[in-house]
Amino acid sequence: MRPISPTVNHPILDLLETSRTVNAIKQVHALMITTALILHTYPISRILLSSARFSPLPYTLTIFNQVRNPSIFLYNTIISSLTQKDQPKVAVSLYCKILTTGQPTLKPNNYTYPSLFKAFGSHQLFEHGRALHAHVLKFLHTPYDGFVQASLLNFYSRCGRVDTARYFFDQISRPDLATWNSILSAYARDSCLGFVSNSGLEVLNLFGRMQKSLVEPNEVTLVALITACAELGALSQGTWAHVYVIRNGLSLNRFIGTALITLYANSGCLGFARQVFDKMPQRDTFCFNAMIRGLAVHGNGNEALDLFEIMKEEGFIPDDVTILAVMCACSHVGLVDEGRKYFDSMKGIYGIEPKIEHYCCLVDLLGRAGLVKEAEERVLTMPVKPNAILWRSLLGAARVYGNLEIGEFALSKLLELETEISGNYVLLSNIYACMNKWEDVKRVRELMKEKGVDKTPGSSLVEVDGSMHEFLIGDKSHPRVGEIYSKLEEMNIKLREFGYRARTREVLFDIEEEEKEDALLYHSERLAIAFALVASDSRAPIRVIKNLRVCVDCHSITKILSAVYGREIIVRDRTRFHHFSNGSCSCLDYW
Repeated sequence: MRPISPTVNHPILDLLETSRTVNAIKQVHALMITTALILHTYPISRILLSSARFSPLPYTLTIFNQVRNPSIFLYNTIISSLTQKDQPKVAVSLYCKILTTGQPTLKPNNYTYPSLFKAFGSHQLFEHGRALHAHVLKFLHTPYDGFVQASLLNFYSRCGRVDTARYFFDQISRPDLATWNSILSAYARDSCLGFVSNSGLEVLNLFGRMQKSLVEPNEVTLVALITACAELGALSQGTWAHVYVIRNGLSLNRFIGTALITLYANSGCLGFARQVFDKMPQRDTFCFNAMIRGLAVHGNGNEALDLFEIMKEEGFIPDDVTILAVMCACSHVGLVDEGRKYFDSMKGIYGIEPKIEHYCCLVDLLGRAGLVKEAEERVLTMPVKPNAILWRSLLGAARVYGNLEIGEFALSKLLELETEISGNYVLLSNIYACMNKWEDVKRVRELMKEKGVDKTPGSSLVEVDGSMHEFLIGDKSHPRVGEIYSKLEEMNIKLREFGYRARTREVLFDIEEEEKEDALLYHSERLAIAFALVASDSRAPIRVIKNLRVCVDCHSITKILSAVYGREIIVRDRTRFHHFSNGSCSCLDYW
């Protein structure tokens, strides 16, 4: 092979540009052989690129294998082409060939690794990628090329190693748009793993830095930003992103549309979510899933089922997420028979094997409806091993309906899996408390102390004028603490005037919601509501995000407060949304 090409604009290479079939590429290949053009590096790289796109893999490899002592440039060319054709194993085998040829001049360079890291990241082959990272340290000198740093960042972000990805991001002095998108998407994906997490806040912080760097965002950037806002319930920032999309003529594609639907649904603005859904020029299964889920968690179960039927009529195939959302819709409105039907349809109609999440939803559906024994039977006969979430759902159902036998059994199974989660003990303690078994309540408390288990503190977020304010139980750290507690006292007076009496039976152990038995009047959501009454427009809805399930007492007083102050109060707890208005809740006290 001759390392220097005699020409770049050869007529045969121009002919190669128009070749889009296997036969055409073979004919050009034959011309390159007869004219000796095949002896030069650049023409070989061109035929490899075209062959990788339009020819079978064996033919492309045959062309490459006929090259004598291929240079690292040609290895990089074919490795990149193969990764783009989703052939990571073949690409890795060629990389290994680089290392074993014995040619002293043949070594990986800055252009060898980015495509391999991209392939490993796409398939989340973390161990392979980490081993490849060791090769980077061995063969390349620091400081690394920007493309190598960006590929490492993208690989670790795709594999969920956000801290490592952030390390590489911080090494890049002037990130380009693709680099910004990689780190923003990494944090956005991470924020989806928790109910409210610092990852979502970091997306907002990084996006602010990106704006100051004068890098213009694109659709990928906006998807990451809107996703983070959706998880945080940051409606103002998410609305700003929506306006940015419109004003800058960005496409309302399926990805942005799905993110916006989730944003508005997660922020309690179900009507806006539906408007976005209805205006989308193109929809896919993910869009329908987001809208059906939004309807479900807001308690609009029948509307969610109607949309599911529309989805099928339009020719979209439901996936496992669709069925989970539909079952969730049935669970929140007590449609037991329909929920069973959809669960049974997974294998019989759609050929989908139920996952542990579907069994959890089925147990929750049965448990909410009081069918605790049937729920237990489902758990004991399911083909996969029950996880902690499933046993906790069963324990919660036993607590609501006072089934001590099933509750104790579920707790014993939970403690085999989770010995340090406070909610497991709390649920059983509540069963004992409801049955006036105070010695058993005491025994559970002592068991918690013995194992060093502390109750999870309740926290609530409320958005006022575009800023998120967080409150814990009995919180006095807010700058406007005096006004908040004055409003809280006013609220308590008005509640008593309405005949409110605190439900103290489960104050100590109310679904792991708060920390102290004398703190019922200072639960985190009450402080959040008090602050919103002080600081927000009297006509604006109050939107609260709680990290735990809303307790019975707070649910009751929030209904009253919505009538007393004439405010719509929207509470997003661990499982669903509650729309409080004029003294009633959208859940109809079924949650």
